[in-house]
Amino acid sequence: MKHFLLWVTGCLVSTQLFAAAADKAVFRAGAAASNITPVLGGEIVGNFVRPIATNVHDELHARCLVLDDGKTRLALVVCDLLGISRSLSDEARKLIQQDTGIPPEHVLISAVHTHSACVASGKGTPGEYSKFVAQRIADGVQTAIGRLRPAQAAFVTAEAPDHVFNRRWFMKPGTVPPNPFGGEDRVKMNPPGGSPDLVEPAGPTDPTVSVLALREPEGRPIAVYSAYSLHYVGGTRDGDISADYYGMYCGELKRLLGARDFDPPFVAMMANGTSGDINSINFRKPRPSLPPYVRMRAIADDIAGKVHASLAKAEYRGSVTLAARYRELTIGSRQPTAEQLAWAKATLAKPAPKSNKVDMPAIYARRTLDVAAQPKTRLAPLQVFRVGPVCIASMPCEVFCEIGLEFKKRSAVQPAFMVSLSHDGLGYLPTPRHFELGGYETWLGTSRMEPQASEKMLAAVLEMTAEVKKERSHREVSHSGVPQNISKEIRP
Repeated sequence: MKHFLLWVTGCLVSTQLFAAAADKAVFRAGAAASNITPVLGGEIVGNFVRPIATNVHDELHARCLVLDDGKTRLALVVCDLLGISRSLSDEARKLIQQDTGIPPEHVLISAVHTHSACVASGKGTPGEYSKFVAQRIADGVQTAIGRLRPAQAAFVTAEAPDHVFNRRWFMKPGTVPPNPFGGEDRVKMNPPGGSPDLVEPAGPTDPTVSVLALREPEGRPIAVYSAYSLHYVGGTRDGDISADYYGMYCGELKRLLGARDFDPPFVAMMANGTSGDINSINFRKPRPSLPPYVRMRAIADDIAGKVHASLAKAEYRGSVTLAARYRELTIGSRQPTAEQLAWAKATLAKPAPKSNKVDMPAIYARRTLDVAAQPKTRLAPLQVFRVGPVCIASMPCEVFCEIGLEFKKRSAVQPAFMVSLSHDGLGYLPTPRHFELGGYETWLGTSRMEPQASEKMLAAVLEMTAEVKKERSHREVSHSGVPQNISKEIRP
């Protein structure tokens, strides 16, 4: 019996030592960028009028970052697209799992929301371009794995308040025009700049750029994953393909870091934070019109400069553990009333007006009928990544700014930030308060989910954050070298 107990004790100690060695595995990171520029001739999406792509101003990319702590491997992908459909996300993650073994729950794919890209987010079976993008995402992740090397991580923030403005405004009584349904809203999106009828914005802004930086132990940069709550900038020429300020920021940050000729290449990434109600227009003090791309370049360069300055003060750590949670939450879909359906059918029965103007009532009448045909519920893919002490959450919508601010405040893991437009395109995500105010982002056919969707989704994400916090605490205790699964006393 004595020899048996000694043998058991030895096995347990050996197991513990093996686990401790695994916990002390080297943290690694690798990054790559895949070109996803479409062929010319497709429709550029993002506005009610869709011009044909006739010129590539700057190439589009799927920028990929892979992290590995010896136990867990995560992939973060940011695509220069308007949005990500469920079919595109599913196809890309399936390919990644086949090629690399990374489970779909450990892959975060989001779109930047450029309004100068062709559609890659069709319904149902992915189209030709969507399949191309999915394969290029998988190629990028596989390339990033091939570039994995010992790494250190740091988190910094930069403040860029001059470029973010809430675009939803309270206006003087009687000055908000009727909505396409003939009803009255209490707020207006993108009101006339400098109008004397402006009262105040209907929500806050978030000026903070959240930055996760990865470098080699000797100090050479590997990648920077950033998020900023600015919808997009625009100001392109008709027919131009462009990654908007997101792509320009990536190029400028690479230049500032002196990383243009690195091998393996340095990869900068800019994800869309929570910008559903935020743009770069100062409605109080309108700015003069500028030639195409001038304002976009100025904003990108300013943000890159501020991030570069923050990185100079970053404190890196090599001991980094990873965790992930993925959940698909059932959310109710909005449904039109009988009156709205009757209005839609009557509107579409009228002859189309002979005008070059956008027919908003007809557009929303068609959207109302589309909404009526959708399922009564839908699944919202939610995701949380923990990278050391940093928490990144994501939602499949154009998330309102105040939701992101609330997540930052309440997350069990700090610091924290949220990324929008991941894994699906479920429309705008206002809070219940904003549904009462009305406005473009709340219209039926623009916002697709029930008015309580934001509260349900935020609650779920906060629960997931608490779970990855517990996992971090457990692994940090394991790192201390104290045996976790051995009784303090072994009796014969």
